[in-house]
Amino acid sequence: MELVKKNIHMDRLKSKASTQITLEDDINISDSKPDAFQLILDRGNVSIEELKVTNDHVTVKGKLQFTAAYMTEGESADIASMEGSIPFNEQAYMEGLESGDNVHVKWELEDLSIGLINSRKISVQSVISLIFTCEEIGDEETAVDLQYDEPVEYRKKSLDIASIAIKKKDIFRIKEEVEVPSSFPNILDIIWEDIRLLEVEFKVLDDKISVQGDIKAFFMYRSEGEDNEICHHETTVPFSGVIDCNGCNEGMIPEITWTISQKEVDVRPDFDGEDRVVAFELVMDMDICIYEEDEIDILSDVYGVAKDVTAMEKEAVFHRLQCRCGGKSKLAEHLVIPDGNVPIKKVIHSSGQVQVSNQEVVENGIGIQGTLNLQILYESTSERSPYGAAKAVFPFSYTLNADELSDNCIFRLQAELEQLTVTAIEPREVDVKSILCFRSNIYEQLNERIIEQLVVSEPDMDMLSNLPGIAVYIVKPGESLWDIGKRYYVSISQLKEANEMMTDEVKPGDKILIVKGQA
Repeated sequence: MELVKKNIHMDRLKSKASTQITLEDDINISDSKPDAFQLILDRGNVSIEELKVTNDHVTVKGKLQFTAAYMTEGESADIASMEGSIPFNEQAYMEGLESGDNVHVKWELEDLSIGLINSRKISVQSVISLIFTCEEIGDEETAVDLQYDEPVEYRKKSLDIASIAIKKKDIFRIKEEVEVPSSFPNILDIIWEDIRLLEVEFKVLDDKISVQGDIKAFFMYRSEGEDNEICHHETTVPFSGVIDCNGCNEGMIPEITWTISQKEVDVRPDFDGEDRVVAFELVMDMDICIYEEDEIDILSDVYGVAKDVTAMEKEAVFHRLQCRCGGKSKLAEHLVIPDGNVPIKKVIHSSGQVQVSNQEVVENGIGIQGTLNLQILYESTSERSPYGAAKAVFPFSYTLNADELSDNCIFRLQAELEQLTVTAIEPREVDVKSILCFRSNIYEQLNERIIEQLVVSEPDMDMLSNLPGIAVYIVKPGESLWDIGKRYYVSISQLKEANEMMTDEVKPGDKILIVKGQA
């Protein structure tokens, strides 16, 4: 008697840790840059350079990369920008971690504050959250059938599961070009750029994954000519492509997270040889996990007719896709520009980032709390400072609808800014309208007892001799034909034949004729 087993690939969270680091430094402006009069824009990015895994610990080495734009000193207003970085080296405790384990780190720039100390020096302060996870893929050996030579009864249970089909890392390169409108002057150099990916979607196809979305590109540049006029242009460009992924097929479920690890922006000539084209290349680092839905019949119980058969069980955990849900939330706010800022003439660029601070299962789905972090760039009414900028943080709360979720369900939330409109209504007031988009695949965790092995032994002859050769049994509440056959060492087919039954259905009070015999 032998069990037929199937390996089911499941991912398990082996260890998880998080830490928060504070970085601060005073940075000198390069001698090649002009003196600073007023800061107007800033942004930051975290670059992970090295990840070292040892027993129970992970060490991460990286740096905060920042860019700041400022108004220059002097009679004529001009804009310049500078870049810099602050390194960090951090260790986190991860219980159960072993050397050689694969650890994924996710970073979040909680706060970035850049201030002007004097015309040649700025102060940089930031708070970075690092989340470390170590997931492992294990083969859950599950009994799905039975090979036997002697009389035995077995039954199965059907499970809907989502197993791991593919798990890997990959990159996707995006190369696009944007040409300034014909009415704009030629480009001398780029002062500031903001390039973001919006509404990125992945779809699993046969042996590949399609990627599509939009690129929102904004750049401010200094033009050619005697005046070196400052110009700005913003546009949205769609992009698409495919990633080779052997073994996947249409209908599988993608769970893909990504970050932009590299970005290059260059000015190139157009067909006439004039510098009017902004070319950029982005590299997406992706963690790819592809699930496959399957219905399997697992062996749930066994009993012998001629011999004792004992099923040795163990606890197993499976995942089942419960739902794929998405939702959008409108956020409308009013922002008053602080008195220390120059007044607004016209908003020329706005950017926002959705930051989720809490996500948990609630009565009607997943409760989400967080903030929309906003930064705007505008033309001002001041001749000395023709450009200004402002920041704001708007809290939000949203419930992503999903019915009857269990407390131990598993989900990975994706939150992004789909639309953002900022309109000046007064010299110091703007209206902000945005649409926040949320998506998640939600998996139910199934804890099942599965048969690990069978122990076959000779039955207790004294017990068998006490069983009647023929009897009438009255079915008790909760009992099935299986329970009766197992108690009396009689096969299901014998019971059905003796009682002229067409199905296995019985109900309390039914009289079942039991005739003991070899199956």
